[in-house]
Amino acid sequence: MKPLALVVLLLVMSAPVARAAEVVPLPADKQAFGTARSAASPVWFTLGHQGLSESFFPDLSTPATRETRLLVDGKPGRAHTEPADDRSLTFRQRLRGDGWQAEITYVTDPQRAAVLAEVDLKAQRPVRLSVEHVPLKGSSEVVSSLPTEPVRRAHGTFAVGFGQGVAKAALDRGFRDAAKEYAQGWHTYLDGLRRPKSADRRLYDMSVMVLAATEDKTHPGASIASPSFPWAFGFDRELAPELGPYALVWPRDLYHVSTAMIAAGDVGFAQRSLDFMLAEQQQPDGHLPQNTRVDGTPVWLKVQLDQVAAPLLLAWHLGRQDKSTLDSLRRSADYLLTYPNAPFSEQERWENQDGYSPATIASAVAGLVCFADLLQRNGQNADRYLAAADDWQRKVEGWTATNTGPYSPNPYYLRLTKDGQPDAPTKYNLGDNNPTDIDQRAVVDPSFLELVRLGVKRADDPVVRNTVQVVDQQLKEQGYWHRFTQDGYGETADGRPWGINWPTPTRTYGRLWPLLTGERGEYELLAGDKAGAAKRLKEIAATANSGLMLPEQVWNGRGTGAATPLAWTHAQYVRLAWSLDAGRPVERPDVVANRYGS
Repeated sequence: MKPLALVVLLLVMSAPVARAAEVVPLPADKQAFGTARSAASPVWFTLGHQGLSESFFPDLSTPATRETRLLVDGKPGRAHTEPADDRSLTFRQRLRGDGWQAEITYVTDPQRAAVLAEVDLKAQRPVRLSVEHVPLKGSSEVVSSLPTEPVRRAHGTFAVGFGQGVAKAALDRGFRDAAKEYAQGWHTYLDGLRRPKSADRRLYDMSVMVLAATEDKTHPGASIASPSFPWAFGFDRELAPELGPYALVWPRDLYHVSTAMIAAGDVGFAQRSLDFMLAEQQQPDGHLPQNTRVDGTPVWLKVQLDQVAAPLLLAWHLGRQDKSTLDSLRRSADYLLTYPNAPFSEQERWENQDGYSPATIASAVAGLVCFADLLQRNGQNADRYLAAADDWQRKVEGWTATNTGPYSPNPYYLRLTKDGQPDAPTKYNLGDNNPTDIDQRAVVDPSFLELVRLGVKRADDPVVRNTVQVVDQQLKEQGYWHRFTQDGYGETADGRPWGINWPTPTRTYGRLWPLLTGERGEYELLAGDKAGAAKRLKEIAATANSGLMLPEQVWNGRGTGAATPLAWTHAQYVRLAWSLDAGRPVERPDVVANRYGS
C-alpha cells in the first residue's frame, strides 16, 4: 500500500462579512454539537446531514465556517449521526453513497482551535477522496492525511484549524491522542456531577454536556440559545447579519439553563451566568436588553420585564447577597417599579407583542419577592418591593383573565391583554405572517403556568385549572403544546422555511414546543400528578434525534427546521428530571410560594 500523502488546503475569505450574507444557510436541525472542555480550544462544531456544518471561532456568537464535507468522487454522502461515547461530546457519522460507505468520528483538539475528523472508508470500486470546505468569516485552514490517489479503502484524518499552522499541528498530534484528552475532559466533568433517578441516563448526560458547551470560553457565563440558524432568521439581513440570532445570549434562556445546572450540581455555571448578566448585560438604568452577543454587546433592544427579573430570581437561588450583587439587583428591581405602566411590558416572553402578560407578571412578582428576601437577610428594608409585588399578584387576574371569552363561560388566562381589560374585544395582529387581527380573548398560551411554577398562584386555583383545560382544548397535540393560538413562527404548510417578510397572504405555522411539555410536567407535580409529570419527561425524550439533540419545535414527532439543539429544551429536561426526584419543581422559590399560600 502506498504511503498516505499529506494534502494542505488554505482557504481565506477576502470579504467575509459581505459574502456571509449571500450564503444559503444550512438546515438548523443539527445532529450534534461539540467542543472540548478546555479554554485553550475556543472552537465549536455542529454536524448536519452530510458532515460538519457551521463551526464557531473565536467565540459562540461568531460562525466561522459554513460546512466541511468528505466528498467521494466529488459527491457527499448521507449521514446518520450518533454519539461515539455516551459521556463526551464525541460523535460518529455513518455516511453512505453510491457504492461506498464511511465512518467519521469528530472531536476538537483540547490544546488548540481545531476540529479533527477521523475517516474510515470502504468502497466497491476505486474512488477519489477530497474535502470540501466553505468558510464564512476570517481565515481557516484544512489539512488532510487522506490519500490523493483512487482507493477502495482508506483511513485518515482531516483537520479544520483557525490560525496559521493550527490544523497541521492538530494533525501532527494525531486523532487518537486528541480524542482521548477530549473525552477525558468530559468524563471528569460528569464525574463531578449528580444524576437523577428519573432521567434516561444517556439523554440526561448529553443534555448537561450540551448546556455546558453553550457557554463561551472567552466570556464566562455567556451561554447562547442555540448553535444553529433557523431559516437564517427569515432571510432578513438587517435582523440577522450573521445568519440569525440564536447564537446570542438571552437573559431568559440563560436563567433557565442556569437553574437546570444548579439542579445538576454545576453551581459554578450559574454563578458565572449571574455575573455575566449583571456585569456585561445589565444597562445603567437596570434593565437587561432583549439579547446580546457573548461579549455583552446588545443586539436587539426591546424591553422584556421577565428578563429584567431574571437576575433577581437567579441571585435568590444562589443565595447571593454581597453588596456589589445587591446594588446591581436593586437597579433591576427599581427598573421594574418605575417602568411606565408596569407590569405592562414592551414584549412578553415570545417577544413579538406588548401588553399585560400573566407569565411576565409572574416573573416580575417572584423576582421582587426574591430580591426583598435577599435584602431582609442583610437587615435592609424591602417594603416598597414587597408592596409592588403584592399589588401585582392581586391584580394579575383582573389584568389578564377573561370572563367573556369564546372558549369557556368561566374565567381563563389569556396570552396577554393590550390594555389590561381582558373582557374587552380588543384586537391585535399576532405577526409572523398572520393575515388578520384577532380578538385578544381568543388567544391563549401555556405560559400562564409561570404563575404556578414561580409560586404566585396555587396549582388548584380555579382560574388556573380552567385555563389548563382551555389550553389543552386549543393548543395540545400529540402530547405537546403550541406556544399560543395561531402561532405563525414556523414553516409554511408545504414545508418552506419561515420568513419574516413573506408576501401576504403566505401563511406560516408554528409547530409544537417540547419545552412546554416540561413546564406542564412541573405544574402536574404541584397538582399532585407525579405519573403525569413522569410521562412528560418521556415525551420530551422522544423528540431527541439520533445524536440526542433536543429541538425547539417538533412536527409528527420529529424536529422541524427550527433550532436544534435548543439549550432551553435541554434545560427543561434536566430540571424536570430533578423535579421528579424531589417531588416538586426545583426552580420554585419557596419564599414566593410561602408568601402567597401556594
